Amino acid sequence: MIHKIKSLSDNGNGLSERQIAKELGLSRNTVSKYLHLSETKVAQQLDELTRTKKLDAYRAYIIQLLQSYPNLSAVKVMRKLKAKVDALTVSERSMRRYIQALKDEISFKPPRYYEPVIDMIPGAQCQVDGGELRGVMIGGKETTVYFMVFVLSYSRLMHISVSAQPIDTQVLIYQHDAAFRYFGGMPQECVYDQTKLVVIHEIFRELELNQRFHQYATAAGFHIRACEGYDPESKGKVESGVKYVKQNGLYGETFADWKSLETYVTDWLDTVANQRVHGTTGQQPWAHYDHEENVKMQSYLTPSCLQNKAAPETRQVDKTSLISWQSNKYSVPMVYQSAKVGVSTDAGQLLIKDLASGTQIAEHIISLEKGQIIKNTHHYRDRQQRVETLEAALSEQLGDNDSQRLCALLKATSPKIYKDQLLGAKQVIAAHTLQYGSIGAKLLERILTAPRLTASQLRDRLEAYQQNPGRLSAATVDQPVFDSTGALARYAALNGQPTGQGESHVVH
Repeated sequence: MIHKIKSLSDNGNGLSERQIAKELGLSRNTVSKYLHLSETKVAQQLDELTRTKKLDAYRAYIIQLLQSYPNLSAVKVMRKLKAKVDALTVSERSMRRYIQALKDEISFKPPRYYEPVIDMIPGAQCQVDGGELRGVMIGGKETTVYFMVFVLSYSRLMHISVSAQPIDTQVLIYQHDAAFRYFGGMPQECVYDQTKLVVIHEIFRELELNQRFHQYATAAGFHIRACEGYDPESKGKVESGVKYVKQNGLYGETFADWKSLETYVTDWLDTVANQRVHGTTGQQPWAHYDHEENVKMQSYLTPSCLQNKAAPETRQVDKTSLISWQSNKYSVPMVYQSAKVGVSTDAGQLLIKDLASGTQIAEHIISLEKGQIIKNTHHYRDRQQRVETLEAALSEQLGDNDSQRLCALLKATSPKIYKDQLLGAKQVIAAHTLQYGSIGAKLLERILTAPRLTASQLRDRLEAYQQNPGRLSAATVDQPVFDSTGALARYAALNGQPTGQGESHVVH
């Protein structure tokens, strides 16, 4: 380096100090320091190539640490060394350089020995791994998409299943069913990492498998093989497939809704992923599969444990008629408060059933967000009193003809709360009958000719009549009636606006 600096300077006739520093990637101070060294000093420095360093005194200890823990950082080596040597005066930068020099000189990582794999055996293996991509725009909202990738090791034929929620064991089983039906057959074994969806525990390479998944694999007829922990090289094909799905498949795409995403993934698989020329095999996955691997695949029939869907999961209904499902809350009818209900999913719908009868009592679209409360307002009304029952009760109070007119008027005025209005009208008429007797024909006719009527307005008009019963007869005999409220109501109806009034007023 010193000779390079001297030659580039050429005794002041060559490059400047700044240019030499830029050319060699050195500090300008370093360049200046060596340019001002005399020939004698330069010779002395070259003769001291074997000079010792402060850390050489601890070389054996550092080598022992790195051999035991190859990934130990220089900062942690420094901390361990300082714990043993109080008077250590070495900077972290010097330690990093010293360790790097040691790693260049000595190999601390034990060599990995590779064995032949079964890539060249068609129909033998499928590698399976999951991934997720955050921030995918679905319906104008950033959404996390969870997916599972299946790659046949021989032909590299790929299948993808997507999910709006984190994948659990039951979803994983259905995704396997979809993948095998897509392939038109089943490999001899499937390779997984040590996910709890498949492997509960491993010790000395002895596996404790997830019972539900093991039951499915046994029924279907394929072997489960799990990689060693933190060893992506043992299933590198699907690891590459996960990156390929993220970068080439999903990243940068927007979708109107979840159905659009599923349609896009299906089209992308059939027209892009499985039609490209694969970089390793040099062939299109679909063509390679059809030509050589398809006939080697085992036949696959959906096991009966999937055909006869298992009993739905159960959920406890809280005192506000809500159940929890995947980070959200959904309503059920009030009659099920504090009871248990069955829960299952189908095509993005949450189906809630009565455990005793199996009758479906509620249905909701599954929300892709978290922390939401999804309610059906009908669940918070007493559904035991049916509309027909209330209409029959009014018929007994007023007679068939008048009750039908009253019901029609209440429904036209408040269609969304019609049942509540029927209940209110029934109670108002019952209270009036109990205190004053039945409603007179003239008064009832006057009430039923109004353009709008609510239960509270019915109550107010009956009370107004009791306070001044002669007003009705005077209005009908001596004076013409000008229904200002009716006129306003008709004018508002023409403009599509409610008047907020329901009483008729007589002008004298």
